[in-house]
Amino acid sequence: MQIPRILNYGSLNIDHTFRVDHIVLPGQTISSTALSSSAGGKGANQSAALAKAGSVVFHAGKVGKDGLCIIDLLSGYGVDTRFIRVTEHPSGQAIIQLDRESQNSIILYPGSNIEITKEEIDETLHFFHAGDYLVLQNEICHTAYLIEQAKKKDMRICFNPAPFKNEIFDLPLHELDILIVNELEGKELSRSSQIYSDDHSFRKLLDKLCTMMPHTQIILTVGNLGSYYGFQSKRLWQDIYQVPVVDTTAAGDTFVGYFLSAKIRGLPVEVCMQKAAIAASIAVSRSGAMVSIPTAEEFW
Repeated sequence: MQIPRILNYGSLNIDHTFRVDHIVLPGQTISSTALSSSAGGKGANQSAALAKAGSVVFHAGKVGKDGLCIIDLLSGYGVDTRFIRVTEHPSGQAIIQLDRESQNSIILYPGSNIEITKEEIDETLHFFHAGDYLVLQNEICHTAYLIEQAKKKDMRICFNPAPFKNEIFDLPLHELDILIVNELEGKELSRSSQIYSDDHSFRKLLDKLCTMMPHTQIILTVGNLGSYYGFQSKRLWQDIYQVPVVDTTAAGDTFVGYFLSAKIRGLPVEVCMQKAAIAASIAVSRSGAMVSIPTAEEFW
């Protein structure tokens, strides 16, 4: 049986990370103790995680000439970058504040990520077949078109709707095979005004999402309180693995990459959740985004 391939149609950003004492408040000016620039974007990070986990992953998207280093970096991790197109306009940018507790706050400038055309999407999807996976986030354009066209090819679709925008409600969410959200995204998607902060309330939120999307596997991540899985009548909870936290920037992307990689290997969902949690714990114990993600050699 042929192992499914993964097409990640996602963002490619240049991250500028400022180390600060605390996240800046409205009207406040603060100093940064350190500044670093690196390759990033949820799409690129997830492709790096998938490749590092040993999956066959193709990244598609758009980047400016200022971001050619991102293509080189992804290629070095084993990502097939043939579907990344280069434009004359600037790449996407992210301004990241990282506080003394290693929590982050991020401002995004989409740049070339929203210059993707439907013609480019059609050309890329031509190379993929039924059973292959399409991985999406919410940092590029034409997401609805991507979902619709991939579903016509009977591809399996995994969507991580971050950052959350109200336009998500216009997407054909019923076509998704896997939805991965954090508690804030899950709350917005469920149109709920309730406060979700403990196991009981998180399980209620998961139930609500599963009722809304009965044909979709739902993964709800809740930071240091772990993660939940729901599909039909099945419910699971996975605890985190306690480690000294250095940088949380790519934790969620690492979770996505390792969960999908474990699933494609045919592992039970309980094991997929466990592997994803372990990989995320390794990532947060290291500095940086892509560079912090564990490799298949040290993991499996």
